[in-house]
Amino acid sequence: MYANRAAGTAYVLPFIFGLAAFTLFPFVASLLLSFSDYQLQDPVSTASFVGVENYGAMFADRTFQKSLGVTFLYVFVTVPLKLAFALFIAWVLNFRLRGIGFFRTAYYLPSILGGSVAIAVVWRYVFAGDGLLNQAFEVFGAAPANWLGEPGYAMFSIVLLRLWQFGSAMVIFLAGLQAIPEDLYEAARLDGASPWRMFTSVTLPLLTPIIFFNFIMQVVQAFQEFNGPYIITGGGPLKSTYLLPLMIYEETFKYFNVGYASALSWFLFVIVALFTAVAFWSSRYWVFYAQERGEGK
Repeated sequence: MYANRAAGTAYVLPFIFGLAAFTLFPFVASLLLSFSDYQLQDPVSTASFVGVENYGAMFADRTFQKSLGVTFLYVFVTVPLKLAFALFIAWVLNFRLRGIGFFRTAYYLPSILGGSVAIAVVWRYVFAGDGLLNQAFEVFGAAPANWLGEPGYAMFSIVLLRLWQFGSAMVIFLAGLQAIPEDLYEAARLDGASPWRMFTSVTLPLLTPIIFFNFIMQVVQAFQEFNGPYIITGGGPLKSTYLLPLMIYEETFKYFNVGYASALSWFLFVIVALFTAVAFWSSRYWVFYAQERGEGK
């Protein structure tokens, strides 16, 4: 018995060490640094305690206010659109057609590649002034657009990249659709329900746990978006794509203001935690589980 415990402990020790060294320690250190003044460019400098000064400076910083608004705009636009698009594609791929496995794989590939630096570089080339998109417009006689030089167009370019990465949410939706019993649809057809009524009265209620899970995951990922704004637009033009993760990165590695960047990081953490808490609180009113339906009978 003790030998089994020792073997089990030995197996999990690397994970525990990695969790402590690369997650727990930075987590605690960033909290302490958020209450201090620490400049990264000076290797001999020490962190001096300044209390809540960094947090006060944050709310007085107009750049932060702009970045916060842009971040909320990005999240509120991308998350609903991505979930709706992923659900639609999953519904289409749920039909039993010849070769459907190939299309399911093909639609999932962008989710694997979309977050990489290489894809962001390709995306920047596509939306450049002389990029593929404007070249295609010129073929059809349309005027080229300044995709990366206009605030609205620049936000559209990074939002579109986020939507292109719908594969992971789509696979989870597809699994949920395939788990819905077919006899429920048969009963709805016998009652004369239309396809839209079956979708709203049968499919959506049974998918609410899947929708809830995908919503939480997509909100967390959207608040942490970095590659697209950093590589494609650099936060511009006029800070129109200057998301909070990009501001945290620049405050740390461009301006070397680690204390202020840590305060920004913790503010972002609190925002994500609040969104998650509100989502879990509201789930009791719109998320329905099979066990609850059974108890209701």
